[in-house]
Amino acid sequence: MKIKITKPQDLGLLIRATRKHQKLRLDDVAGSAGLGPVFVREVERGKETVQFGRVIRLLQELGIELNADVADDILANFEKLQMEGVKPLPPKRRFSVPKAGSV
Repeated sequence: MKIKITKPQDLGLLIRATRKHQKLRLDDVAGSAGLGPVFVREVERGKETVQFGRVIRLLQELGIELNADVADDILANFEKLQMEGVKPLPPKRRFSVPKAGSV
């Protein structure tokens, strides 16, 4: 069955419903997915600023498949980009603050 997800709360409720249906405790799911229980609780409550990669791990642990419904003409561009791969992000630049009295 397809469920339309339009906001983080929708995804959180789906995750909670799946976990409860599987009769799993929150801390058990968190541990088996390599996540903390606070993180899982925040996702289930629809927190908007969670790390997406960790959410994907949680979905996989619960057997939830995430799909995107896009126009057919996007598929060719998507497949091309998949073959090219993703360029790694440049490392973050760390700025040093001069100490007082130094030039």
